[in-house]
Amino acid sequence: MRLPPRTADALIAGLVLLLVTVWTLISGWHTHESAERAALGWALVLVGCGALALRRAWPVAVAVVTLLACVAYYPLSEQDGPLMIAFALALYTTAAEGRFAAAVALAAVTLLAVGLGEARQRPGHRQIDETALAMLAGWLISLVAVGRAQRTRTAYLHEVEQRALAAEREQEARARQSATEERLRIARELHDVLGHTVSLINVQSGAALHRLAKRPDPESALTTATEALTAVRTTSKDALRELRATLGVLRGADEAAPTAPPASGLALLGELTARARAASLDVRTRVTGTPVPLPPPVDLAAYRIVQESLTNVTRHSAAGTVTVTLDWAAETGTVRIRVADDGGGAAPDPVGPDGSGASGGSGVRGMAERARALGGTLTAGPAGGGFAVDARLPTTLAPREGKQR
Repeated sequence: MRLPPRTADALIAGLVLLLVTVWTLISGWHTHESAERAALGWALVLVGCGALALRRAWPVAVAVVTLLACVAYYPLSEQDGPLMIAFALALYTTAAEGRFAAAVALAAVTLLAVGLGEARQRPGHRQIDETALAMLAGWLISLVAVGRAQRTRTAYLHEVEQRALAAEREQEARARQSATEERLRIARELHDVLGHTVSLINVQSGAALHRLAKRPDPESALTTATEALTAVRTTSKDALRELRATLGVLRGADEAAPTAPPASGLALLGELTARARAASLDVRTRVTGTPVPLPPPVDLAAYRIVQESLTNVTRHSAAGTVTVTLDWAAETGTVRIRVADDGGGAAPDPVGPDGSGASGGSGVRGMAERARALGGTLTAGPAGGGFAVDARLPTTLAPREGKQR
């Protein structure tokens, strides 16, 4: 368990005080001095050691206090204890806390004061010779250098820690973004799968009930009910197939992106239009240009755009005819998908090439998002008395895009 800085400083100050006290008592066991000088010496020891409790809060002030305590203590006291330890620790802390200039100045002042003091002594009364003075200079320089090195190391560790925290936050943000994008993708898939088939089932069931409400003869009623139930069974079977495929992708979410053809694609366009025809909608298909194999994400997106467009016609329009056009443009490397109806009923909000205006319904917004995610465009709006969805998708994907999607 790591102690708080103030508690650690107080503990170190107490240990230094204990060391100085024990050393002073042992070294001055046979030394005799007056009570006043002894009291003053111990007071200076308490001040010098006690100031260390604040060494990181006010490093320069503590270093000055300990230095002054040493300056007053050694000439006055007969004990001659190791109070210099307190100043050495304060000087190191000053450099370690980033006050390098102040630490150098204090070390220089200390060395100069000791040198001048010894130079003024009478011959034979000096306590520090040239060798000891050189050693003192070496110790002072070492304390400042070690403090500076500790400061550099602390700053480096802090920078590494901040970078690690920033990397962790960035990773968490990317994870949240990926999770959000995945939820939107899942919602889009489920909307396209369930929305289309449930709408068809609703239309087929409603048409059958309308016919039965006319009270036909039993044989006609049985034929109508059989046709309706057959269409509902076929539609629901297709819905279950696509739903199982979507759930299979979710179960393998941690696996690599699939390279096999998707469960739904333009190869199943005939089945899609057949289901729409079963809902009393005249669907016509036109293909121009030479079809080429599409990457799985593009193939699925093209299928979903046609699927959602037919769903919107079934839900919102009174159209009787829908034309699905696939225009393969080899020179531009795109496939144009256009779904236009002749209905005059309600339609989703128009959508621009950049997806603007796609706030009215999740289906139209989902189509626009699919197209933009693959580098394509999609527009939707009134056209020729009806409503048209016009999308352009690339027939190839860059390796990075294909891998991500």
